[in-house]
Amino acid sequence: MVWIGGGTFAMGAEDKEGRPDEYPQHRVKVDGFWMDATEVTNDQFAEFVEATGYVTTAERAPDWEELKKQLPSGTPKPHDSLLVAASLVFTPPVQQISLHNPGQWWSWKKGANWRQPQGPGSSIKGKGNYPVVQVSWDDAAAYAKWVGKRLPTEAEWEYAARGGADNQLYPWGNEDVEAGKPKANTWQGTFPNKNTGWDKYSGLAPVKRFAPNKYGLYDMAGNVWEWCSDWYAADYYSTVGGRVSDNPAGPSRSIDPQEPSVPKRVVRGGSFMCHSSYCKGYRVTSRMKASADTGLENTGFRCVSSK
Repeated sequence: MVWIGGGTFAMGAEDKEGRPDEYPQHRVKVDGFWMDATEVTNDQFAEFVEATGYVTTAERAPDWEELKKQLPSGTPKPHDSLLVAASLVFTPPVQQISLHNPGQWWSWKKGANWRQPQGPGSSIKGKGNYPVVQVSWDDAAAYAKWVGKRLPTEAEWEYAARGGADNQLYPWGNEDVEAGKPKANTWQGTFPNKNTGWDKYSGLAPVKRFAPNKYGLYDMAGNVWEWCSDWYAADYYSTVGGRVSDNPAGPSRSIDPQEPSVPKRVVRGGSFMCHSSYCKGYRVTSRMKASADTGLENTGFRCVSSK
């Protein structure tokens, strides 16, 4: 782990590239904390599973009584053949398509989980130093508790990603992600159908393949999205006011106008799927969200500790 000295910083976007939920920029104070230098790897997560017998969300059949709480009232129950252990797998189309519907490049695949990230036939053999994926927020929180750590708050995550610089766009500074030499594992080419692999990776990369930021943290941009402890609320920043927020832990509940019935947690940092035409999630202020039971091929986590 790396020690991140506490301090006060300007959280949120000040440029014109942010989404509405990244404004207004506001002052935040965080105490010092320890943070994992890398995303939690397959080897590390395997130790947890072996020691505890933990079964991840993606390895369990959905509970209809729980699932229907996230759906509009009156939604009919799916056939039992559909309520099976599964997860979402990136399935790139063969040609360029409209970017308005992410469902075009995600497939709900039976048997996809952290051991088989792309479904049956895939494997993490020989990939012990790759970030674990297909883990829900619940899985990440369970791992963090087991190792005596916790998930970072959104404020801690952004403070750490900035590497001590208040007004920079990316963990490495302000140079565009595709200028100079590769700085993060992102998408190059035409998303979502063609990745040129300029950064040497067309999918996940092992941890520590790109230079760390000034705090010594690797992959704070790209590779996989990282779960934070906070609930997601689209208007959270606007509720802070002019005061300095002291170690904020996020809103008390989730409010996502796009899906009001689905509570969401914050994810940060972008992934190997981020491209400027669609998702500049590798910006230090970029916020995304997902329901706590969601597993994805491009989402993992890292832990922090105050001790």
